[in-house]
This record gives sequence, C-alpha cells and structure tokens, in this order.
Amino acid sequence: MVALPDDIWQFAESLRETALPVVQRYFRSLDLVVEQKADVSPVTLADQTIERLWRELIEKTYPDHGIIGEEEAATGADREFVWVLDPIDGTRAFVGGFPMFTNLFALLHQGRPLFSGICVPVTQECWLGSVLDGGLTTFNGQPVSGKRPSGDLSRSVLSATSPDMFSPEQFARFSKLQNACMDLRYGADAYAYALVAQGSVGVVAEASMKPWDYMPLIPVIQGAGGVVTDWSGQPLTLESDGTVLAGASLELHQQALAVLKG
Repeated sequence: MVALPDDIWQFAESLRETALPVVQRYFRSLDLVVEQKADVSPVTLADQTIERLWRELIEKTYPDHGIIGEEEAATGADREFVWVLDPIDGTRAFVGGFPMFTNLFALLHQGRPLFSGICVPVTQECWLGSVLDGGLTTFNGQPVSGKRPSGDLSRSVLSATSPDMFSPEQFARFSKLQNACMDLRYGADAYAYALVAQGSVGVVAEASMKPWDYMPLIPVIQGAGGVVTDWSGQPLTLESDGTVLAGASLELHQQALAVLKG
C-alpha cells in the first residue's frame, strides 16, 4: 500500500515559507520585469526563482522523486513519485498587483495526485490536502470542516478565471452552467478551487489547463469532500484534455456535470 513520506506536511510548510520572501521582493515592485513565453503567457523572475528553490529543496529531501514544473524541463517524470509545481499560478494577477495568485504543488504516485498545497502568500492562507486514509484537508493547519454545502446549483457560486480560456463550443456549455447557478465570479485563478474546498464556492469550471494548473487542486478539494474531474466526468491525469470541473460536494459536481454534458 502506498504511503506519504512521514514528514510531508512539514515539508509542504517549507515550500510555502521558501516562496514568501520571493513574493515579498517582487510583488507590486516597480522593477519587476515581465517576459513572454512561447505561448504568449507571462513569466517573471519570481516564477523562475521560486521553482528553482523548490526544485533544490525536493532534490535534497527526496532525491528519488521526479519533478514536473511550469518553468523548467521535467526531470525523472517516469519515476514512482513525481512532484508537479506551479510556482505562481495567476502570473497575470501577480504582475497587475492583484493579491489572489497562489503557489501550487502536488505529489503524484504513479500519476495519481496524493498530496497537494494551494498557498496564497499575500493573505497568508494555505490549504494542504491528502487523499489517503479517507482524505484530509487543512486550512492554516486546522482540518477543514467535513460539512459540505447544499447540492443545489441555483444557490451556488460558479467561478472561472476568464471567458477567454474557453473555445466557442466550451463557452456555450459554460454559459448553460452559469445560467443554472446563483452567481458567476471571474478572476480568482486557483484561489477559487481553495474556496471550493472551503465550501464557499460551489463549482469551478475551466478549460485550457495544464497539469501544473490542475494537479495541485485535486487532493485539496477531494480531501475536503469535494470532487474534481474533467468535463466528461473522468479523473484528471497528466494527459487530460485541459478541462476541469470542481464541485464542493458530490451532488453539486453531478448537477454541474449534467449541465455541461447537456
């Protein structure tokens, strides 16, 4: 039976703490330099520095683990345990001085995410989650309540980062989901998924996502009693199509999935 490293929760705290001074140095800094990657998405020295520091920590602490990160080439991606890293999820928010960007990390075993973190450095909030032993998610060190929101889309908040992330066909399906929900909030990036784990956001539906965007969301949400799949209802893998549907409860996820499938 697979087990997490004994010190994984403490190690996650080390990852969070390592990112903080880098964020403090560059967030809302007038000398922040922004470059564009090949896909035209922005990248900063903060993204690159955090990932480099995280890789060094992982390589020192878990030398037999592989690493897949947004900013550097993968190493040991075929190993039994692999870390997936997104040093700053929401770089556009970071560049604009908006505080809802996050530091994301996940530990996978044979492709399955077992443990992850969604950390919000500006607000000093951190959600950690594990799917093992019945699941557990903590918020700033305290277990998230097992009580889940009502399974009623009409009383639920829907979130997505931006309408630009959808193809025309996807946006038509997303619009049906919007009409079924109480409210729609754009712009929260991965923060919205932490709020799904918390229970205040009922559903997040997104597309054009990469493994480092969605793998760290899964244990945090599932450990709290929520559900995360693609838009077909299939578990997310490193080869998924980039669609993500997260529900704060099984009922909300099932209702949202039924709307998306139309």
